Amino acid sequence: MTKERDKLQWLLQQKTTCPTGWTNFSCSCYLFSDESGSWDQGRENCRARGADLVVIDSPKEQEFLLRFTSGSAWIGLSDRDEEGTWKWVNKTPLNLVYWEKIQPDNGGGDPQWGEEDCAEIRSDGWNDLSCDASLRWICEKLS
Repeated sequence: MTKERDKLQWLLQQKTTCPTGWTNFSCSCYLFSDESGSWDQGRENCRARGADLVVIDSPKEQEFLLRFTSGSAWIGLSDRDEEGTWKWVNKTPLNLVYWEKIQPDNGGGDPQWGEEDCAEIRSDGWNDLSCDASLRWICEKLS
């Protein structure tokens, strides 16, 4: 009985342990990148690590990310498929929102900003931005 308990505890610990450099929160591991790049480059980097750009699905997760994000970073949200229809990288629709005031605005129609189809997290909330802008990113994978 003791051996079985110890084995179950070990398995549980393995399941909730994140790789070196990743931060655990709830049932996920998060990597806050040190490098910068486009939204696509961030997503490719996350996927190469067995993860994807972060999907924010609770107020507690939003609070957690804000504690660890300085400046701004890409999140896994875009309206590339259909303008105005924001979806997460896991194809779930956007239900919980933390947009900054007057966002998303797709550049406000100003040609200098171009199409703003990808989302970043900032201290004041989310903002839509050109997917080609260079930002750090946040990867997420199940722990």
